[in-house]
Amino acid sequence: MDDNFYQKFDEANNSKGKFKFAILVPFISGILGASLVVATCFGVPSIRNKLLAQSEVSETSSVVTKYSSVTPEISLENYSDTAVYAASKALPSIVGVSISYNVSAFGMTQTAEATGSGVIISEDGYILTNNHVVSSSDSSSYYQVSKATKVTVSLYNSDEKYEATIVGTDEQTDLAIIKIDADNLTPAELGDSDSINVGEFVLAIGNPLGLDTSVTSGIISALSRDITTSDGTTYHVIQTDCAINSGNSGGALVNSKGQVIGINTLKLSGTGIEGVGFAIPINDTIDVYEQLIEHGKVLRPYIGITGSDLSEATAKRYNLPVGIYVESISEISNAASSGLRKGDVITAINGETVTKMQELNDIKNKQEIGDTVTLTVYRSGETIDIKIELTEMP
Repeated sequence: MDDNFYQKFDEANNSKGKFKFAILVPFISGILGASLVVATCFGVPSIRNKLLAQSEVSETSSVVTKYSSVTPEISLENYSDTAVYAASKALPSIVGVSISYNVSAFGMTQTAEATGSGVIISEDGYILTNNHVVSSSDSSSYYQVSKATKVTVSLYNSDEKYEATIVGTDEQTDLAIIKIDADNLTPAELGDSDSINVGEFVLAIGNPLGLDTSVTSGIISALSRDITTSDGTTYHVIQTDCAINSGNSGGALVNSKGQVIGINTLKLSGTGIEGVGFAIPINDTIDVYEQLIEHGKVLRPYIGITGSDLSEATAKRYNLPVGIYVESISEISNAASSGLRKGDVITAINGETVTKMQELNDIKNKQEIGDTVTLTVYRSGETIDIKIELTEMP
């Protein structure tokens, strides 16, 4: 698999996450064109010729009898009823989210807009969505994008618009909490994303391409995918073949009981690619959104280093062990005073072997702020242990 594979990911929202690749399009053209092609497929049942010889009919009948106990007749009416029930239960808990922001380029400033989706998690107006839906701030030598100047929420079956405040955002998990001043809302019923199965029926509900409260159906294609986007962020996600388009970000992946089991976040796009979407498991969001509501951010333990993964080939070339090469150390971190040095190779944390920065972070994030971790480090032909007390991430 080439290194450009994951660069084909679209973060399913026309705000485009960090706005690094498409930000000049709305600025220069000011027009977003979307063409929708609707196709209908008709199934044609095969009809047995009634003039077949009696022996052939008897033989076929025996085959049908043989397998009838294994493959019972399936009612499409029941399938449809399941979708109707799940959608009608979840729809009142799904909202449309639109943001306004300023784009400055070549000495000119223009207001732009983007849309996404969200899931109501409390009666008093807390809404879970994606970070990339509401976080627009970005800049380069050619343009500058402001933070969101306005966030607006639209409720299901209502023409009323609510101005929302951004309570907290977390870039690492791509989750955010916004809040509107409203009461008696319908919070979504959350399912258990740890107990779902491949092949399970699901719906994706959101606002793709500005089409409010749109529902698509499919199945769970895979579990526990680790997907790395073009900016190097890795997400632990559910894969689904539900149609997910720009604007679906922050919306719900719903099971047959109408329970939310995931937050739709990414899709894979490109020539020859169809029906590959990803959702953050809902169980993984709970601690995050609770901290966002309480603190406005996620409190994570902090080591204070940047590092790069050493592949076997690179390690062999430089006569180093496979591990994490320490590229820099923050001066305000405990790592700076612990004796850790730039150029060290970390091979384990708390006795557990690590070969990638993501593995180190996963183990570190299971610790509490104030805990002490032991890094096993290779330096100049020697292996040493270095203890570091974890602090709060700045």
